[in-house]
Amino acid sequence: MHINNLRKYYFINKFDTKNIDKQTQNTYIIYRNYDSNYNLKTIIKLKKYCKKKGFKFLLSNNVKLAINMNLDGAYIPSFSKSVEHLSFSKRKNFLLIGSAHNNKEIKIKEKQGVNLIFLSSIFKKNKNYLGLNKFKLLANLTKKKTIALGGISKENLKKLKLVNCEGFAGISVFQKKTAPKRGR
Repeated sequence: MHINNLRKYYFINKFDTKNIDKQTQNTYIIYRNYDSNYNLKTIIKLKKYCKKKGFKFLLSNNVKLAINMNLDGAYIPSFSKSVEHLSFSKRKNFLLIGSAHNNKEIKIKEKQGVNLIFLSSIFKKNKNYLGLNKFKLLANLTKKKTIALGGISKENLKKLKLVNCEGFAGISVFQKKTAPKRGR
């Protein structure tokens, strides 16, 4: 699959049109705000803005609120093990995404009924570091489509062709860096 055809999932923590406007049409916006309770006014503004711009809008870690607000979907982080959302009725095209770092978490996400699984960390060398080979091995343990997450940059984007993922997710890869100012 060509890199430009990959789906893109951009995590945001606040409503900032500057970076959202720079995204392509196949970018999904995932609003996550773990610092405080969700501000409904912000979610409504984001929903309207994304609809106007043609982006799909998902809410992190609150499936019930995403369903009640008629959003495009919800994202379930790896630390969430709850299955209570399975009792909620949602519309047919509601997208449910979950993230996982290992086989045990993949099985939990499958039980949660997710459509896609974010596997991390593909490039970022942290405690959940997978690398390309472990990513491919984990992706083969599920029939769900997988999305690469963690440490993705413009420099390593082409390497995603090697893992046959459906797309990629992140924060910094979607934010345009400004060139450093030169000294006089």
